[in-house]
Amino acid sequence: MSQKVAVLGTGKIGEALLSGMIRAGWAPADLLVTARRPERAEELRSRHGVTPVTNTEAAKTADILILTVKPQDMGALLDELAPHVPADRLVISGAAGIPTSFFEERLATGTPVVRVMTNTPALVDEAMSVISAGSHATEQHLAHAEEIFGGVGKTLRVPESQQDACTALSGSGPAYFFYLVEAMTDAGILLGLPRDKAHDLIVQSAIGAAVMLRDSGEHPVKLRENVTSPAGTTINAIRELENHGVRAALIAALEAARDRSRELASGKKD
Repeated sequence: MSQKVAVLGTGKIGEALLSGMIRAGWAPADLLVTARRPERAEELRSRHGVTPVTNTEAAKTADILILTVKPQDMGALLDELAPHVPADRLVISGAAGIPTSFFEERLATGTPVVRVMTNTPALVDEAMSVISAGSHATEQHLAHAEEIFGGVGKTLRVPESQQDACTALSGSGPAYFFYLVEAMTDAGILLGLPRDKAHDLIVQSAIGAAVMLRDSGEHPVKLRENVTSPAGTTINAIRELENHGVRAALIAALEAARDRSRELASGKKD
């Protein structure tokens, strides 16, 4: 943890990483940040004790660069960084859809690049971060990425060829659950419940179900069957979900998210 780490383009996810690293034992003096707005940089300094720098300064001084800018801004950032990033610098990308080859082609030959797809539960230390090695990244580089992202949740290594699928499942995944909770809350209101009570019922049910999935070791089908009595309320609800094609809609939605991730990788913006 004596290495200097720079987070470039420090938004909400970047700040979550910073706070997670500090809780894990990183010294704020070893953490550098860049931000587009000076007031944002000063906010990070006062809140976490980290050091705001320019992108060029970060490239010259940090041992690890974590790039958290939006995918559409990554090319311009790399153009700015490339003259100053030595080939032994570890570059970690958090940009959805952009392959490690995009970075390797623009940085010095041999630069190790690790691609990470995390998600917004990093803000509450419950992220799912999926890690893939570029062609020059070693076991040690992957371990560094796991150490950093492990401070805000769980990590999983996958081949880079699976990153688009992981983006669809876990990168975008929280939005699907928020969407489902929104719909169920509306249903609760339709059934006569006040909004706040419907919300509390659904959120706690979601938390309980998630913990059971994580800790029980049971298949989700088995857990569902345990709630589904013959001719009862649950099986009637499940029948309606099947009648309305919810399962097929979810599969189609995830395929659409995967396809969009591939389009981003190919440079398609619209």
